[in-house]
Amino acid sequence: MSLMPWLRWNEAPARLSSRSPAEMVLETLMMELEGQMRAAERQQWERSHATRKICTGVDYSWLASTPRPTYDLSPGERLHLEDVCAKIPPSYCGPAILRFRQLVAKHEPEVREVSRLFRSVLQEVLERMKQEEEAHKLTRQWSLRPRGTLALATFKTRARIAPFASDIRTISEDVERDTPPPPRTWSMPEFRVPKED
Repeated sequence: MSLMPWLRWNEAPARLSSRSPAEMVLETLMMELEGQMRAAERQQWERSHATRKICTGVDYSWLASTPRPTYDLSPGERLHLEDVCAKIPPSYCGPAILRFRQLVAKHEPEVREVSRLFRSVLQEVLERMKQEEEAHKLTRQWSLRPRGTLALATFKTRARIAPFASDIRTISEDVERDTPPPPRTWSMPEFRVPKED
């Protein structure tokens, strides 16, 4: 027995795929759609078979198996779904599949409704991408804007200092106007200088 097939360290490592990430996302999403359509078709057939078995009371499925009718997407609908799938980046592929599976499990749609459900999930993902892109754009704008000049400009326009137009009473104001000071509180002693006439 030769060990040469086991010891192939001289060969270059085989590449997984020469396809682009967009093609892989497209293929993955379409395979998920087809798999969910087959599962929905199987569930629909099992439900109808169970109903027929209850109605007749006899199971003849072992005697003759009729071919199941399969549902296929129309070429236009398939192209439209592929076009939408091509817009989804690889980082959103997994969350899109998870959301699609959750909705299929929750609603248990008929075979014809699966593609509409898939399209709605893809639209949700595209809308979420746009919202995140806008939020990222806004944060980038705020982070690139110079902070020091903006703060000074805002401060200059908002707070203008006018020393003589204040409502706050000061000691110098009392002296300048030659008005008697306000009476002190009981806890503080009052010092008055007698006025000379």
